[in-house]
Amino acid sequence: MLDAFAVMNIVGLLAFAVTGSLKAIEERLDVLGVAVLGILTALGGGMTRDVLVGAIPNALQSTDDVTIAFVGVVLALVLSRSRKNWVQHSAILVPDAIGLAAFAATGALVGADAGVSGFGIVLLATLTGVGGGLISDILLQRVPGVLKEDFYATCAIAGGIVFWVATINGVGEQLSAAACAATVVLLRLLALRFDWSLPRVEVGG
Repeated sequence: MLDAFAVMNIVGLLAFAVTGSLKAIEERLDVLGVAVLGILTALGGGMTRDVLVGAIPNALQSTDDVTIAFVGVVLALVLSRSRKNWVQHSAILVPDAIGLAAFAATGALVGADAGVSGFGIVLLATLTGVGGGLISDILLQRVPGVLKEDFYATCAIAGGIVFWVATINGVGEQLSAAACAATVVLLRLLALRFDWSLPRVEVGG
């Protein structure tokens, strides 16, 4: 049977692949470009994390994640036939929040297993969650959305901190990961509901 994290991971891979593909479609990339952006958005964060801890990326060892991401690309191509702005649609944003939570928790677990510092755990949790989106925005020559829009990366940072604090206080890694995921989902959904954003830095007059 699939456990809760596995299900969340599948949901996240699909949502991230759809989001990346839709951004590529908006930029009028060809089919290959759409596929590359979709797959990199879904897998880029996890692959970067694995490289940082000296591991062979899981996406290069199994076809499961790549297959799920490819399904997300196909789904995006289907959704693009309608006139809706699916990138900002709740049907994408809610699964995306679930995926962000799953990826952040996975990143925190990988960091803990690799023996990195508390800062490293938070960094890997955040990078796993938002790294794919960063890569796709850079390829599209955009300022990464997580640096200027919405309340997104902050959720992953908070989740990573919750994981680290829990583990140093004797809580088991699996329970700490669950707390991390719950924190990320809750914060992200609240941010969507109440339109939260971080304050912008304005240049003085």
